[in-house]
Amino acid sequence: MWRADDRRFIFVTGKGGVGKTTVSAALARALAGRGKRVLIAMCNAKERISSMFASPLVGPEIIPVAPGIWAVNIEPEHAFEEYGRMVLKVPGLYRVVFHNKYIRSFLPAVPGLSEWAMLGKAWFHTTELDEHGRNRFDVVLLDAPATGHGLDMLRVPKVIVEIVPPGILRRDAERAWKMFTDPAQTAVLVVTLPEELPVTETLELVGAIEDDLRLPLGALVVNGVLPVLFSEAEARELATVLEGEADGHRAGTPSAAASGVRAAARRAVQERAQSASLARIAGGTGLPRIVLPYLFEDAATPAAIEKFSGQF
Repeated sequence: MWRADDRRFIFVTGKGGVGKTTVSAALARALAGRGKRVLIAMCNAKERISSMFASPLVGPEIIPVAPGIWAVNIEPEHAFEEYGRMVLKVPGLYRVVFHNKYIRSFLPAVPGLSEWAMLGKAWFHTTELDEHGRNRFDVVLLDAPATGHGLDMLRVPKVIVEIVPPGILRRDAERAWKMFTDPAQTAVLVVTLPEELPVTETLELVGAIEDDLRLPLGALVVNGVLPVLFSEAEARELATVLEGEADGHRAGTPSAAASGVRAAARRAVQERAQSASLARIAGGTGLPRIVLPYLFEDAATPAAIEKFSGQF
């Protein structure tokens, strides 16, 4: 089973709506349970972490959300200002630069700069030390944007290293990229659902990370997997029920028994589609797989996150 315990930085990425934040929260809970100090960094996202840990709302300032777990929702403008304070150091110069309305409107428009502001801030927290001289956080989990935007974000420090002249920006990007490409320190977790379109996009994402970015992949998390209730033979037999309806053989008001059979038939169809998607994943990548079950109750609760954490 793949473990994240020795990594310092973990990207959690995938198609939108597959459960990246749920996975980030569950992984954080698992690592904290093993004594790690964990920071969950979101990228200007819809805030859901607070419901998963029954904590206050998470904004642009780091707050504790559970024992051993902190969280921050990184906003690009706030990250620009924070980076400016660290780099410029002189308060007066910082105010001249970052409080100028023209510069404030210009910075977010520079291609890739907003992504680097958020990614760079998340990386910076791996370098922070506490008052005792130890790492403030043992691991930073980046709840990355959805696939396309997420890939662009991962690509930014590589581009900076390749094209930006020597200076502070390139220096920090080089340090970050060195960490991101080191499999002893970094891993990319890719999250998907056992459905046709998410699986297609996931396999493309895995290929891009391996072949283009060459970042170290950790595992593939398959979220929302239904337990299998029917054998293949039973599924084929149940399929005839839906085929009969499609041919117009259904008549009158259905009995409770007939309704139950049709519900079973629809479930069997879901299971067969899920099985095909899981087979595509197995054939398309050799990554270790972590399977999270489908929950019929709300998954964005502390109880659900605790349950999922056992898989990590």
